Amino acid sequence: MPAKPESNRGAETRGRKPADFRMTREFDAPRRLVFEAWSKAEYLSRWFAPAPLTTPRCELDFRPGGVFRLAMRTPDGIEFPMDAEFLEIVVPERIVFNARIHDGNDVHTTVTFTEEGGKTMLHVLQRFSMESDATRGAPAGWTLTLNQLGEHVARRAAESGRS
Repeated sequence: MPAKPESNRGAETRGRKPADFRMTREFDAPRRLVFEAWSKAEYLSRWFAPAPLTTPRCELDFRPGGVFRLAMRTPDGIEFPMDAEFLEIVVPERIVFNARIHDGNDVHTTVTFTEEGGKTMLHVLQRFSMESDATRGAPAGWTLTLNQLGEHVARRAAESGRS
């Protein structure tokens, strides 16, 4: 049987509920600094997108019930919006939010932060409502995004060390 066209493969899997996505990343920075990077729009807009995408718009009301909205932009100007609401914030341990992303996918995200020896372990758990390009791209997207978070936190740690 001949292979099906690539465009049909995505259509066949769209709509199925994918497995939960999990990722863990260690940062050579204190937990309060890594957590703080999630708490202000001015910080999030610097790192919350997989390079080479940028985050030109970010609105953040960092409290349970508060909004978390942003748009990620590709180098050629295509934007991917996210509209979310914070469900739970436990400083500096956990952030939980529900989001609707650009493809109509509902995403429940839990980010936890633990510290040992001055280093922070960040754990991401996401549950998607359906399989889509976003779910298939989550591992690469989160890897690139957390790379940018690492660079942001390293800069902030260096700045605070000079104060």
